[in-house]
Amino acid sequence: MLTTDFHYHLPETLIAQKPIEPRDHSRLMVVDRKKKTTEHRHFFDIVNYLQSGDVLVWNNSKVFKARLFGKLMSPTGRELFEHKRDIEMFLVRPMENDGVWKVLAKPGKHVQPGNRVVFAEDFFCDVMVKEPDGTILVQFPLDQHAVREKANLYGSVPLPPYVKDEKHELEAYQTAYAKHEGSVAAPTAGFHFTPELIERLKEKGIIFAEVTLHVGLGTFLPVKAERVEDHTMHSEWVELTEETAMVINKAKQEGRRVIAVGTTTVRTLEGVAMLLGNLKSSIEKGTLRNDEGSLATSFDKGGLLRTYTGDINIFIKPGFEFNIIDAMITNFHLPKSTLLMLVSAFMHDREFALHCYRLAVDQEYRFYSFGDAMFIQ
Repeated sequence: MLTTDFHYHLPETLIAQKPIEPRDHSRLMVVDRKKKTTEHRHFFDIVNYLQSGDVLVWNNSKVFKARLFGKLMSPTGRELFEHKRDIEMFLVRPMENDGVWKVLAKPGKHVQPGNRVVFAEDFFCDVMVKEPDGTILVQFPLDQHAVREKANLYGSVPLPPYVKDEKHELEAYQTAYAKHEGSVAAPTAGFHFTPELIERLKEKGIIFAEVTLHVGLGTFLPVKAERVEDHTMHSEWVELTEETAMVINKAKQEGRRVIAVGTTTVRTLEGVAMLLGNLKSSIEKGTLRNDEGSLATSFDKGGLLRTYTGDINIFIKPGFEFNIIDAMITNFHLPKSTLLMLVSAFMHDREFALHCYRLAVDQEYRFYSFGDAMFIQ
């Protein structure tokens, strides 16, 4: 497959710059992937398409102010530039060593190992290593929780580059159910849920479950490879609790639907299922690796999922076999993106997926993070 196979034309005027209020009044394209039909509704109509007993799984990750501006200093403490804001730095994710973060910097060419970037009198980092993929490893004299606290104090909302209005407060770029801080981009399919809509769904008998995936570097890196298969995905930290695993396993055993809210939830559920599937194969073949031991202790052949905390690295593209989700709610994604490839894989038809996108353009749906939604079943 070629990356250009996932291109579509989008007028810039259809890129949403702010969310609809109330959030559940955004538009909703309902897609039947088997019948290849579409309907045009509003998001609050999702109540009519969900059934009592459906399990709705969303990502409860919370965004922090990961976008920082600082002064670039030499090892001797001399300012290297005259501008007020020399370096824009984006905190991508903490590494295993406390205080070490993977970041993106702009302009990155000026940032060299040994430099110090000062964001405030009590907040700075030292540049350690420039990676081949363009990311940078930096060292803060703080643990990851303290770094996030300082970032929320001094930083800016990490809005996507296509949102030109930067006056949004952090609450505008957050889901109503955000809980565990750690994302540098919002799981935007959840934007459409209001507390009132959630109550209506509960009254109908919809069951809610949560996962955590802290959105990171993969969100910002475009697919540059000519062939889709040559693109490298970056790992993401996820948590799937025993409670959520049991709710989903029970639903699958009883033939009830599991519906993912957003591509981050899809990647979490299918990624953990894939890990456990590989683990089962390792156990049966007697080739269990040392780093699989923690999973092995909680592995149960009777269930598709078990509790898991750690990294997953999964690239869902056409040809992928879905084991967990039966339907999904998602926004409209960038051309030639891994997220559009995921949607195409779930529809089992790349051409039909692109047809839906072209239809959305014709119908003037609002696109991307603050835009409208699809419900694919």
